[in-house]
Amino acid sequence: MPHIVSVPKKWRKQRKSLNGTVGFVPTMGNLHDGHLDLVQRALAENDFVLVSIFVNPTQFNQASDYEAYARTFAEDCAKLDALDGAENRVYVLNPTEEDIYPDDYALKITETEDAEALEGKFRPGHFTGMLTVVMKLLNIAAADRAYFGEKDFQQLLLVRKMTEAFFVDTEIIPCPTRREESGLAMSSRNNRLSAEEKAQAAQLYALLSDFSLTDAEVVKKLEKAGFKPEYVETKWGRRLAAVWLGDVRLIDNIPAECGTEEEKHAAVS
Repeated sequence: MPHIVSVPKKWRKQRKSLNGTVGFVPTMGNLHDGHLDLVQRALAENDFVLVSIFVNPTQFNQASDYEAYARTFAEDCAKLDALDGAENRVYVLNPTEEDIYPDDYALKITETEDAEALEGKFRPGHFTGMLTVVMKLLNIAAADRAYFGEKDFQQLLLVRKMTEAFFVDTEIIPCPTRREESGLAMSSRNNRLSAEEKAQAAQLYALLSDFSLTDAEVVKKLEKAGFKPEYVETKWGRRLAAVWLGDVRLIDNIPAECGTEEEKHAAVS
């Protein structure tokens, strides 16, 4: 099993004793193959890997959504163990809310430009909670590299801006979105979809990929297909979308065909 470190202070002490590089993968648990891709890449590029499992309350807009988030710690550790094998290079940080917010969330990090678009418009306060917890986790991890999936593209963009602005000495590594065979982007929220809804959800990726359609036309087709779109917009060299399917909110993005190769590369490199 991976080494489990529940208290941040114990990890910081452990970190000093490790002779080699550390890759960091922050998660909220309920791990799927997309998460495991990040861990696998971190293992390939570092001597040790720290995976944090912390369901962050400050980035949820609805208390019910926070409470409904699946906590699968034992299963998550088993998946990490299968990935790591006998090498014992994986550590798991599993802090409490009191560990992460000893100030009761009095101090926060807020970005006032890109955070107000798209997700920020529909989820006020979300990115403040996300950036605050990521900064805390990066400081705790003291890693050489941290790995983030491109599915949450706006999050990735903001994390990179934050680390550059505050001179955080951890390299942010973007990783491609892992998809199911249908094209649906892997997400812990997919577990809340019925089999019928999962098949329907695959249309999101298909429509985003159709660049014969404008963003507005994609919205109309999503509505006809039974989704409730919040936005479809081409920005930062990507076409991004957020939709509701039943009571599950899905997000996705793909490189924008209309963006130059330089713009697409600059957005993630």
